[in-house]
Amino acid sequence: MFSRTLLATHRLFTTTAKQPTIKELVESAISENPVTVFSKTTCPFCTATKSLFSNKFPNVPVKVLELDLREDGPAIQAYLAQKTGQQTVPNVFVIHVHRHIFHSTVSLGNDSSQAAYQSGRLLNMLKE
Repeated sequence: MFSRTLLATHRLFTTTAKQPTIKELVESAISENPVTVFSKTTCPFCTATKSLFSNKFPNVPVKVLELDLREDGPAIQAYLAQKTGQQTVPNVFVIHVHRHIFHSTVSLGNDSSQAAYQSGRLLNMLKE
């Protein structure tokens, strides 16, 4: 009898935090940060993109999710591909809206981000 009461009490006071779905995780990262970068630590184009933001926009908060360091990284990348049509990283969201600065290949992604910075377009997007 005591063990049943203890078990019932344990259930009453023990809560398991619901893990967010991949969609919830991605969407909250995007909506809660001025800039969100989905990246991989081994990608030189991702490194260049992260350096661009940290060096040229040091006062802009940037949320970086390193997909290769996360167990759910492949699922996040699959969701991003479904959401944006872009299958590669870096995949960057600026002020809650995915901007097509980054094209669908890694080599063009970083080039496009650098070009957007050079043209002033990136600064304008951060002001929106």
